[in-house]
Amino acid sequence: MDAEGLALLLPPVTLAALVDSWLREDCPGLNYAALAVRAARQAADFALKVEVECSSLQEAVQAAEAGADLVLLDNFKPEELHPTATVLKAQFPSVAVEASGGITLDNLPQFCGPHIDVISMGMLTQAAPALDFSLKLFAKEVAPVPKIH
Repeated sequence: MDAEGLALLLPPVTLAALVDSWLREDCPGLNYAALAVRAARQAADFALKVEVECSSLQEAVQAAEAGADLVLLDNFKPEELHPTATVLKAQFPSVAVEASGGITLDNLPQFCGPHIDVISMGMLTQAAPALDFSLKLFAKEVAPVPKIH
């Protein structure tokens, strides 16, 4: 059995667990992006978009060739991001390119460019301060008693 056939027989959770360990070493020709996009298209409604997170130009091209609607270029430095996005958009103009990872308000302008369609900034949610509150409901007849700390 070839590597792709083996991968199609495994449940997605098992395949994902194996990919980062022995499967990449034992099956270097396996196109993970194509498998993931195919599985997502089978599981999702036709109106949903498929986005693939990529860490190299090769992965991004494989994802676009497989039919991904969006390619997320994760943890690229600006000097790597823009040439990668340029190549990707030249080959696949209809694929949206998203930049993510390490982007802050201070360095945001460095990630903006003509081939970047979306910029995600995790710091907007990850660095937000927590708010501790509760909601207590009382019956109409019972008046709440305020607590003084």
